[in-house]
Amino acid sequence: MTGPFLGRRVLLGVSGSIAVYKAVDLASKLTQAGALVDVLMTQSAAQFVTPLTFRNITQRPVMANLFDLESPEANEHIMLASAADILVVAPATANTLAKLANGFADDPISVTYLATKAPTLVAPAMDGNMWLHPAVQANVETLKQRGVQFAGPASGHLASGLEPPAGDA
Repeated sequence: MTGPFLGRRVLLGVSGSIAVYKAVDLASKLTQAGALVDVLMTQSAAQFVTPLTFRNITQRPVMANLFDLESPEANEHIMLASAADILVVAPATANTLAKLANGFADDPISVTYLATKAPTLVAPAMDGNMWLHPAVQANVETLKQRGVQFAGPASGHLASGLEPPAGDA
């Protein structure tokens, strides 16, 4: 097996959006390409897909709770942040974008983002009106100024059944 992901440490931050199912596919494809994929999940993400799904796909532990004293992964964010080749946050909700832009550190994604020096790629996923809200756009601009790269958002069918408004990152 060869390729650009072979042996790379990818941190995959998964936040609570219906688009979580796409993150499962992304984790699978990265793992098949030879990447070591460590998944960081918000509690909201775990309402859509369980950590067990990602653990089975990646064959690696999943960090889903910073405060579970029984979990050996609960304090691993510093080690993961230091070893990462890239942090990918997909899907990134409006809430997660706000946390990253404003330095909040209360979930596995936000605390690891603050601790890593690895490049960060964010794939926003939210309702079109939420995406276009000035607060969200201000957070996006803040993150871009800090070197965060964005993929999307892509337009398409929304879970709400609404048509997405025009606009992109």
